[in-house]
Amino acid sequence: MIRDFQYKQLVTRLEASRKCIQVLIGPRQVGKTTLINQATQQLDMPVHYVSADAPGLEDSVWLTQQWQKARAQLVDAPEALLVVDEIQKIDDWPDWVKKFYDEDTRAQRNLKVVLLGSSPPLIQQGLTESLAGRFEVINLGHWSFNEMREAFDINLDQYIYFGAYPGAAEFINDEPRWRDYINNSLIETTISRDILLMTNINKPALLRRLFQLGCHYSGQILSYQKMLGQLHDAGNTTTLAHYLTLLKGAGMLCGLQKYSGKKQRLRGSIPKLQVLNTALMSAQHHYSFAEAKENKQYWGRLVESAVGACLLNDASLRLPEVMYWREANKEIDFVFEANKKVIGLEVKSGDKKTGSGLSAFQKVYSHSRLLQVGGDGVALEDFFTNPEYFLHTQNL
Repeated sequence: MIRDFQYKQLVTRLEASRKCIQVLIGPRQVGKTTLINQATQQLDMPVHYVSADAPGLEDSVWLTQQWQKARAQLVDAPEALLVVDEIQKIDDWPDWVKKFYDEDTRAQRNLKVVLLGSSPPLIQQGLTESLAGRFEVINLGHWSFNEMREAFDINLDQYIYFGAYPGAAEFINDEPRWRDYINNSLIETTISRDILLMTNINKPALLRRLFQLGCHYSGQILSYQKMLGQLHDAGNTTTLAHYLTLLKGAGMLCGLQKYSGKKQRLRGSIPKLQVLNTALMSAQHHYSFAEAKENKQYWGRLVESAVGACLLNDASLRLPEVMYWREANKEIDFVFEANKKVIGLEVKSGDKKTGSGLSAFQKVYSHSRLLQVGGDGVALEDFFTNPEYFLHTQNL
């Protein structure tokens, strides 16, 4: 059973007597549709499933028709379920969902609703603006090492290089096919249909180049001015920051902020680029799996990016924000708060030279806790197998 925790959570909510809209949010290809299909098989009620993932075809009229079809199932059953996939593709969907849901509530129709979306920022905005008090959210991030290992029997090195897209796992022994799947079925589809189609982008070519740059420099600190120089574009830093936000919302790339201990200083800092799934990074480089493992510098960046993706994606870690720290030539890869403690985490792999950053960080923040992953610290496989233990349970 994929995403076992989320599966049980969804089934429990749908079986409960309380009627509330369930919203599954996450990037493309993380198992949202598969999860709802598995969950509905356990429910003793008729289900009407539809997808709005057809640009330009689905609108409020279409949604009205689907809602009416779901209501019709209540003629022969005490309760029914309507599932709408890619709900964000419908214009003004929050207002229409609110209208229909409130009508059902007033008429005492027991029509339960599940909405799925692959553009979390658009979904969240619609929920907070129009559907307050009517929904519960289940977040589905990229797959963990444990999930990929259990489902596809991959080892840690494969997970670090090939990443965490379940749909691509069957192609890892055919690297050209795997690379084509990631680049065309995931990257291009996400950018063209989940970002460019749904958001007003003045410079689509710049956004695409920014994504490629982020994959090339993942794990590195790069100022917006340097990014503009690399991109050879006359854009501005505000535009780049906005595009990074959109790419993060799509589950692709983000810019970590610098930790300073003073929240008012965080937002203007130079970002550290971080892919949210290492498959995006590997697919944009020319290194094969074997070549990547031989290149210690590149492999070290992959490992660091995999740890960062784990910190950002694993909902069980409950990390409010992941940052980095740097003063002069001293650097900590990741800084975050867990159990009300500030933790500095350093990743050691490949030929990366580390050690001075941890002690320098603790001199500045004396009450912080330190954790090294790799090298003489926590073994990489131990960390990826149970990150929650090392971040929340273990006395660092």
